[in-house]
Amino acid sequence: MTALASSPFAKGEADIFIEPSMANRHGLIAGSTGTGKTVTLRVLIEQFSSMGVPVFLPDIKGDLSGMCRPGGGNKKIEERAGLLGLNDFSYEGLPVRFWDLHGKEGHPVRATISEMGPLLLSRILNLNNTQSGILSMLFRYADDNQLLLIDIADLVSLITHALENTAEIKGKYGNMTSASLGAIQRAVFTLEEQGGDLFFGEPSLLLEDILEVKDGKGVVNLLSATDLMKAPKIYSTFLLWLLSELYDFLPEAGDMEKPKFLLFFEEAHLLFTDTPKALEEKIIQIVRLIRSKGVGVYFITQNPGDIPEAVLGQLGNRVLHALRATTPGEMRAVKTAAKSFRQNPKIDTEKAIGELGIGEALVSVLDSSGVPTSVDRAFIYPPRSSLSPLSSSDIQVEVRSSPLFGKYEDMINRHSAAEELLLRQKKTEAEKQAVEKTVARPKAKASPASKSSKSKDVGDVVSTIAVRTATNVGTQIGKEIVRGMLGSWLKKK
Repeated sequence: MTALASSPFAKGEADIFIEPSMANRHGLIAGSTGTGKTVTLRVLIEQFSSMGVPVFLPDIKGDLSGMCRPGGGNKKIEERAGLLGLNDFSYEGLPVRFWDLHGKEGHPVRATISEMGPLLLSRILNLNNTQSGILSMLFRYADDNQLLLIDIADLVSLITHALENTAEIKGKYGNMTSASLGAIQRAVFTLEEQGGDLFFGEPSLLLEDILEVKDGKGVVNLLSATDLMKAPKIYSTFLLWLLSELYDFLPEAGDMEKPKFLLFFEEAHLLFTDTPKALEEKIIQIVRLIRSKGVGVYFITQNPGDIPEAVLGQLGNRVLHALRATTPGEMRAVKTAAKSFRQNPKIDTEKAIGELGIGEALVSVLDSSGVPTSVDRAFIYPPRSSLSPLSSSDIQVEVRSSPLFGKYEDMINRHSAAEELLLRQKKTEAEKQAVEKTVARPKAKASPASKSSKSKDVGDVVSTIAVRTATNVGTQIGKEIVRGMLGSWLKKK
């Protein structure tokens, strides 16, 4: 097999590039604000897209949308190209697909409550251990009773049902108090106000729609996250859900010429802030295993210390911009960051970290054998796509010209837990009223013929209900329920 070529993204003593076969060994882009992380991110995205690798990344500051257009007319870019001797430097745009959890500046991105699972949902709702345990009980109850949880209304209906039937449910699933159920319900209402009513629902995101390669280039899936950052728990948990879904969805790939997909985590520290130990262990496990599915994960953060050591140790491709150290804690962080590189006798790594200029970085990548290269002080190449963000109207033009336009724009409200619980409640009330009427009036002696007719009518009703129930259950969940690494339901493709 011929090795896939990769273009350099930085220049130290020599050109530096990421081996395509090692791109799924994860990576880190770190540095203080204003040191050049975003430009490095752009250049790496351009390199991966040109390899034919689709990527997904959030646009935190709203300044990445211009990647779909060729650059040009930027004096600093031209100066950097001249400094690095890039005589054949040219500008080029990328195939970009826009997404938005709120549906304003991109295709709406949704997941169902069932797909999210109790572990991640507890994190979004900021539940304590007791409340998280009760939420898991409610999910189990919903599974056992064929109640599909799609949107916020379904979750509210399930909690209301549990409040009205606490004694019955806790007898089989464990103790739950009205106070705890009420606290969960209030957290759900808060989530709804933060936009949960837009995110949770159908049609939910199909992963094949973010794995596209167009004209030989990997599509860049750009998530609008400027408004989303106002609810950081929703933002970070959505990315964890996407990571989990990719792990569950993709088959084992083994050694590959290039990755199937790359996922970038901006503001990576949010993934591990106030994260329960059990969830953090699951995240570490997925990061360790997902590269065998052909997926690489890249963390972007201000300080490498924001990432747990168990995760940091798995990040083979590293770009570290300047770290500003003024406090004792920051100085210790600089020393730790310096020691994380394979040392180069020509460079005082710890000293260099504080001396790096804008667009300059310490770089270490994996070679073709998977061995980290010695750290090198390098200049990042200039990006070829436009640095100027698109206007909202231009983004709408891009969205409407996308082949996915119309697939996710309209929310679907099908028969799920809210409708099913209401149906069952009405049925129970009708049966109760029928019994009360029967008890209230004198019983007439029925003839053999009428008994036979009555039995037939009851049999027809039971048969009809059974058929409808089987149809609903079959439509909603199929024949099998399987939970993935973080509690999501595996999609049957």
